[in-house]
Amino acid sequence: MEVSVIIPNYNGANFIKDCIESLKEQSYKDFEIIVVDNDSKDGSADVVEQEFPEVRLKRLDQNYGFSRAVNEGLRMSEAPFALLLNSDTKAEPDFVGALVTAIRGDERIFSVASKMIQMKNPERLDGAGDLYSAFGWAYARGKGRSSAGFTRSAKVFAACGGAAIYRRSILDEIGWFDEFHFAYLEDTDIGYRARIMGYKNVYCPDAKVYHAGSGVTGSRYNDFKIRISARNNMYVIMKNMPVLQMILNLPFLLLGFAIKALFFIVIGHGRAYLSGLKRGYILCRQARKFPYSAKNLKNYAVIQLELWLNLFRRLPG
Repeated sequence: MEVSVIIPNYNGANFIKDCIESLKEQSYKDFEIIVVDNDSKDGSADVVEQEFPEVRLKRLDQNYGFSRAVNEGLRMSEAPFALLLNSDTKAEPDFVGALVTAIRGDERIFSVASKMIQMKNPERLDGAGDLYSAFGWAYARGKGRSSAGFTRSAKVFAACGGAAIYRRSILDEIGWFDEFHFAYLEDTDIGYRARIMGYKNVYCPDAKVYHAGSGVTGSRYNDFKIRISARNNMYVIMKNMPVLQMILNLPFLLLGFAIKALFFIVIGHGRAYLSGLKRGYILCRQARKFPYSAKNLKNYAVIQLELWLNLFRRLPG
């Protein structure tokens, strides 16, 4: 198989059947489907086992999070491309083929982001690749805008791991998904690492997928998501930025954290956000930093210019 489609699943009974059915209807056929279940309690793993015997299913003994599930899927795969897909998605028939065509186009492409459309409101985008700014914010490009737009291919900072394809050889070079993240921002982290090494992350408008969004957690904002995201936000910075770059961005980072703190205080989640930042700072001092090399200085400079440019592309909300 040229592609392994890896679906991390946790309590996705309301979605996973439609997700797999949409994959069976793909125009491109040279792929396998691997579902890694994080000890679901809603019978969704049983649905996969009973109704889709052709799907390779691995059951984990507890909920280890998105990153661990992806890595377990990678261990089961020998394909040159890994396509990650959330269980609460439904792909259009040319989705897989479009991603494969895009990533084949240049050996320096690490990942290709899809055009994610809101399942409940298909006139609106869920995202067209991810951006990252000097405020320390990662956000979905085009989120909430018309799904009729964003029709051109483009470079992005990182691909959203909810529906994206990755080149296995580069994954093996830069390291797989960091299981410290558990969930949230793990795709920003791995895209960041690829960028440091000089690889590309791009967006493919022809790869369309519908995404329920918060299909398992049930809400956009809750204490668990906010706490983990804040912790991981700190981790991404401390892991991937050399010390001098962190100093250069410190005024923007402090302002970004302050704006986010005020936002979450206003909506009643301030304690969760501040707790996450504190936890992230404590843990990240012990974390393994991505190794700096002077040969990547040009790549760091390009990234820094992009971090500044992205300051003006979106306000929090």
